[in-house]
Amino acid sequence: MSNTPKSPRSQRFNPASDDFHKEDFPFYWLNQVHGRYSAAVERALKKVNLDIPRWRILLTLKEEGICSVSEIAVHAIAKLPTVTKIIQRMKQDGLVDTRVRSDDGRVTEVMITDKGLEAVEDIRFATKDLFKQSFKGLTAAKIQRLNKLLEELFHNLPEH
Repeated sequence: MSNTPKSPRSQRFNPASDDFHKEDFPFYWLNQVHGRYSAAVERALKKVNLDIPRWRILLTLKEEGICSVSEIAVHAIAKLPTVTKIIQRMKQDGLVDTRVRSDDGRVTEVMITDKGLEAVEDIRFATKDLFKQSFKGLTAAKIQRLNKLLEELFHNLPEH
């Protein structure tokens, strides 16, 4: 029998531990899920001539209403210059409109158009089966718990 103390199982989560196993690391699974989900969403959105960045922007505007470009960048998890370019293209496509904020001329506000709202409906139709499949077997309580745990993890991480 070995006298070497075994690391507690919790150390298997820690990449700095000698006992580390990637399958026990939550970020391994977060990345695996994100990669698979992103590829599936991208395929579904391609059918309605959209992509993930436009999808994120449209859904943010649908839910939040009028937003500054900076606010959209935070919600869409993208850099400000990238979001600015995407919004310019979306404006050319008639999906969004922009205006200068009345009390601060340095801020550009973005709002969804009727054509953008139609695109949101196209997105919902194109992705509904994927969402249903993704959460198959998970109760509402499990999904709420997962969201709560992910929110806690999010708040534990430093801002960029």
